[in-house]
Amino acid sequence: MKTTIKALEQAARCQQVQLENGMTVLVKPMEGYRDVHVICGARFGSGDCSFEMDGVKHTLPAGVAHFLEHKMFESEEGDAFSQYAAVGASANAYTSFDKTCYLFSTTCGVDQALDILLKLVSRAYFTKETVEKEQGIIGQEIKMYDDSPEWRMMFALLQSMYHQHPVREDIAGTVESIAQITPEMLYDCVKAFYSPANLVIAAAGNITMEQVLDAIERAQLPREKPNVKKIAPQEPQGIACKHREITMSLSKPMLGVGYKEQPTTQENQLKTALMCDMLSELVCGAMTPFYRELYDSGLAGADFSGEFLCVENALCFMFCGETDHPRQVHQKLQQEIDRLRREGVDEELFNLCKNQMYGGLVCELDSTSGMAGALCAAELKGYTLYEEMNTLVEMKVEDINAALQQMLREENSVSVVIYPEKEEEADE
Repeated sequence: MKTTIKALEQAARCQQVQLENGMTVLVKPMEGYRDVHVICGARFGSGDCSFEMDGVKHTLPAGVAHFLEHKMFESEEGDAFSQYAAVGASANAYTSFDKTCYLFSTTCGVDQALDILLKLVSRAYFTKETVEKEQGIIGQEIKMYDDSPEWRMMFALLQSMYHQHPVREDIAGTVESIAQITPEMLYDCVKAFYSPANLVIAAAGNITMEQVLDAIERAQLPREKPNVKKIAPQEPQGIACKHREITMSLSKPMLGVGYKEQPTTQENQLKTALMCDMLSELVCGAMTPFYRELYDSGLAGADFSGEFLCVENALCFMFCGETDHPRQVHQKLQQEIDRLRREGVDEELFNLCKNQMYGGLVCELDSTSGMAGALCAAELKGYTLYEEMNTLVEMKVEDINAALQQMLREENSVSVVIYPEKEEEADE
């Protein structure tokens, strides 16, 4: 075990600097790699819809963080994607419930790509005309998501579990909500959430800390730290809606079962997230007898699986997949959870699952994108990559069995069925 811990510490170790302006910089030089991957993460996601800045309260419509992600690529000099391409780098960005991340990969022009990234996140440019144009573009994107059964299922489950929490709202918002966005609103969000103190930069591959720090100095980032306080919604106890049915254009019914859990504290977030990840697999992962029973009997398709969501003030499980027999599969799922609660999780299966998760983490660290992504994600959550890996190593089957006594309770569950259009009365 000591050898494993030492190997973990070595693999997860990186260079870290906390700048005077509050920015955290993480760099992992990787010998023998030609490419470089850099991520800049902001602690601002779709769940951050209300905040106070310098004594003034701001309430945002759904979709602002995602809308801002799109708009930050624009400047008076043109589109940042074109600027990246001109120096040989490929770029991307994404928004989740609790963060927005901007990233690039390249094998050349690293210093120029760093300059583009830092300018992108520090020098916003919005006009009424460009905001209106983006409202039309993102409106089309929203309509595309509306045609995805998996996307519709996730938010139907979240809306059934939660009364007030912003995880109920689509990350991209709605056509109606983004129509309320103004340049002034976006500038307020940049001031509040894109200050250096709210940013993390993680870089991995053929790169040095000196390169990153030199780029930050060239960028002349603002030094002010606005007084910002996020305002969390008051989420009532209990679920919002026990059961929902939807119709869509799809070939086979889809079942979703959600379990609303008590939110975890910041101190317990890491261990809780790892346990929930493991529980999702231990209930109906591909290695479990229950999954084989559902698949072999034709009750559910190969896509039936579980996942979890763990963000500030929200923790839940979601089990989803195609099935012609939604009521029967729902019943069997709850019976399996109740059995695991009574009898305990099979220790051999627990160890297989733990080793699989550990192997996945280790494999991530073999690529520049995986390493930079893991470093950034851990820092944004408030822990180190080593702490994440070590917490998993120390996890015991007793921890999982104890968690099962409190989690995945039928009284905290919701269900959603999406039926094919014109087949609402499908025989089960």
